[in-house]
Amino acid sequence: MKGVSSRPDLRTEPAPARGPASAMIEIDHVSQIFRTSGRQAHLALSDISLTIEDGAFVSILGPSGCGKSTLLYIVGGFVSPTEGVARVKGRAITGPGPDRGPVFQEFALFPWKTVLGNVMYGPRQQGVKAAEADAQSRRLIEMVGLKGFENFYPKELSGGMKQRVALARTLAYHPAVLLMDEPFGALDAHTRTRLQNDLLNIWERDRKTVLFVTHSVDEAVFLSDKVVVMTRAPGRIKQIVDIELPRPRRRAELLLDPRYQKYVVEIERMIDDTSEDGLRP
Repeated sequence: MKGVSSRPDLRTEPAPARGPASAMIEIDHVSQIFRTSGRQAHLALSDISLTIEDGAFVSILGPSGCGKSTLLYIVGGFVSPTEGVARVKGRAITGPGPDRGPVFQEFALFPWKTVLGNVMYGPRQQGVKAAEADAQSRRLIEMVGLKGFENFYPKELSGGMKQRVALARTLAYHPAVLLMDEPFGALDAHTRTRLQNDLLNIWERDRKTVLFVTHSVDEAVFLSDKVVVMTRAPGRIKQIVDIELPRPRRRAELLLDPRYQKYVVEIERMIDDTSEDGLRP
């Protein structure tokens, strides 16, 4: 779905094809209505249609309350849409599944388990033998930069370290899709930057499909192939912006790249520019 922009200097047409790609996520005319405590209907999402290709990194941006997280939860199977359908690999989503791995802002680690125990939990639940689960989990712990902390408990870790454990635990399920709801939002700027770099390194290696919700335009542009800009509530897609910046991405290089700065400025304007938002009720 394409938005309409009055600013022709920012390219939003599809990038040249890199080769055949299949759809991993299909969101087809999805709307979501919630009932408030007063039994009034609240339209959170309105007629969202979006296709995300296998291996793509897509971020969702928009004002607070526009339904970004609700859309992510629909793809995760935690919320059923009021209208429309969401699919993964062509199959309608009817609930959570191991093919979709959530990573949320709240770390949600088991406090009574060590780092290794938390990461091993998924494989063991899937029936993987203990020795194999141990070996797999140790590789993932090393991959997220926590080698040597296998026997630490969550209370002994910093916020950034906890989020690394949460990411490793999700990856241990071998999901095809990572669903990330502001996973770095509660972290300090330095830790957030480091984890963004780590996430990109992991993504470059595995090329899992990532749907990433964030409030940060800078973060979305740095990480993504596409940025989906949403309107104020009820959330609709205002614009889909292709981020045509070279990969692998290095922050120090991008900060000097005028294209990067242009994307950030223009997307900020899209979010702030409600007066030109013809979709706003």
